[in-house]
Amino acid sequence: MLICIYKLKGCDASVFLANANAEKDHHDDLSLAGDGFDTVIKAKAAVDSNPSCRNKVSCADILALATRDVVALVSAHTLGFSHCGQFSKRIYSKAGIDRTLNRQYALQLRQMCPVKVDPRIAINMDPTTPQIFDNAYYKNLQQGKGLFSSDQILFTDKRSRPIVNLFASNNNAFNQAFVSAITKLGHVGVLTGNQGEIRHDCSRVN
Repeated sequence: MLICIYKLKGCDASVFLANANAEKDHHDDLSLAGDGFDTVIKAKAAVDSNPSCRNKVSCADILALATRDVVALVSAHTLGFSHCGQFSKRIYSKAGIDRTLNRQYALQLRQMCPVKVDPRIAINMDPTTPQIFDNAYYKNLQQGKGLFSSDQILFTDKRSRPIVNLFASNNNAFNQAFVSAITKLGHVGVLTGNQGEIRHDCSRVN
């Protein structure tokens, strides 16, 4: 979710806004769990229930806190899921299965996502340890099991392959690099002073 809200400028929690053209209703964001939105809204309400804290913590701040608490549940492909429609071209195309995709894995994906299946059916991003934040994602790339082309290219490209190999062999190195990267991302385009606003209700502007 933290990645998704950076589609605009900075961490403005725009994905929470409810309107006719809501960002959260875009097909790319349909995989965002509804209970995740509820959790952040409840956290905002809990903070605002304290008079000394009311209107001092933004919805974006709450979202960042939730992200830090669950680490990569919302921003790393070692956890989470994707809809069949997001990767169907890799397993169904006139040219056949994507040559960079592990064939056995591709056949498993075809079983889970048969032709004409509901494109909203969700598949785990990490087929090995889908509920654990670890470096299995990189080990999967070494085996050709990156669900998206944008994942697998990290290994097929010789420039980034050494980093994939490092993280695949050293979970601590991966964890440290992830913490550093997500912290830097949280500092992108932050609005301060009268440039932005602390929304009273995460679902609408003040």
